[in-house]
Amino acid sequence: MLYTRKGDSGTSGLFGTKKRYRKDTPVYHALGTLDELNSLLGICKAQSAADFLWDAAEEIRKVQESLFVIQAELAGAEKTITQERVEALEYTIGVMENLIENPRGFVIPGATVLSGFLDYARAVSRRAERAVIAAGTTDPVSATSRAYLNRLSTLLYVLARYAARDMKETKPVY
Repeated sequence: MLYTRKGDSGTSGLFGTKKRYRKDTPVYHALGTLDELNSLLGICKAQSAADFLWDAAEEIRKVQESLFVIQAELAGAEKTITQERVEALEYTIGVMENLIENPRGFVIPGATVLSGFLDYARAVSRRAERAVIAAGTTDPVSATSRAYLNRLSTLLYVLARYAARDMKETKPVY
């Protein structure tokens, strides 16, 4: 059965505890935003297979796996993002930066379908980072998980710029 009937009162449980928490607490906002981001990245991954020259699908899959780890950590599991995952993300950002021209200004999202979805994912990743930090006042996540979330918006930015690199709309607007 896919439902437990335990959440009808507006509460839910976290990993490793029998205690129930209201579903509008910061930890559930953070978990929900991470889930939303992971789902949006699924769209980006599927779209990248259709029109991306560089295989972003594998990088996006790695990010999705990392988001599951952060969700598990936030929910109380003994999981965390490793420093190696943060460094791998930074390495990929560096590689991608060398493939694009940084517009040095604001770019209107939506030069291509994929770049638009990646920019949307970037905005959601920033919201997810804020939500995780807010939830961290009672349920802190590790420094490496926070660093990973912080770098993630940069990765999504460079992927969006790469996806839109040949389009006129990649020029900055102020």
